[in-house]
Amino acid sequence: MGLSKGPSSWSVEEVLEWIQEQYPTKMTLLHKAVIKHDITGRVLLRLKDYQLKLLGVEDEKQQQEILQDLLLLKVQEEISELSDICSEFLSP
Repeated sequence: MGLSKGPSSWSVEEVLEWIQEQYPTKMTLLHKAVIKHDITGRVLLRLKDYQLKLLGVEDEKQQQEILQDLLLLKVQEEISELSDICSEFLSP
C-alpha cells in the first residue's frame, strides 16, 4: 500500500485504498458509505460501532473486526508520532 502518511491525514481516496486492502471481498457497502459521506482518515479513526451500523455494516462480528483494525491504526500512528518526537528530542 502506498500510504506513507499517518491515517489521520488520509483523504477519502486513501481511506478507500485501506478498506480495499483490508477487506477486499466484503465491504462494498462501506466503500459506498465512505464516498457518500466523505469519510477521511480523521473521521475513520473516530468511528464507533453504532456509526458502522448506520454506514451499512450490520454484522457485529464485522463491526468488531473493523474496530480492532482501526484501533491498531491509531496505535501505530501514536507510536510513529512518539518515535518522531523522541528522535527530534535526542538529535543534536
